Amino acid sequence: MKNYFRLLILTLFTTFILNQANAQNNVAQHKVVVQLNTADTSAWSSTIGNIKNLQKIWPNNVIVEVVVHGKALDLLVVAKTHLANEVIEMSKTNVQFSACENSMRKHQIEKSELLSIANTVPSGVAEVILKQEAGWSYLKAGVN
Repeated sequence: MKNYFRLLILTLFTTFILNQANAQNNVAQHKVVVQLNTADTSAWSSTIGNIKNLQKIWPNNVIVEVVVHGKALDLLVVAKTHLANEVIEMSKTNVQFSACENSMRKHQIEKSELLSIANTVPSGVAEVILKQEAGWSYLKAGVN
């Protein structure tokens, strides 16, 4: 009986230690959807800065989708953006840039005019809602 209790205590202790080790290795993966719909280029720069700050706080543990719609589409248009290099570099680090197809039609922008890394979604606002429903955190881009 004494050996049984020793074995039980040893088993419980080992299980506790293994659970603690797993908890330290399983860092939460943060998912953030950013809504960007302004022609204000300072808001574009601010958005990129905010994402870089998130990546500093949670290196390799944050996934970001920037949903670009309305007048912000120029951020992703090759001939109009001044942030192409930053957007392309960020796309290599778990950051996806998605252009709204509704806004593209409204502003007569073709997929071929976008940066090659740009994804498209049928509706920017619907994409934001779908991400939120899937548990993603929401960040509205802009500056005051």
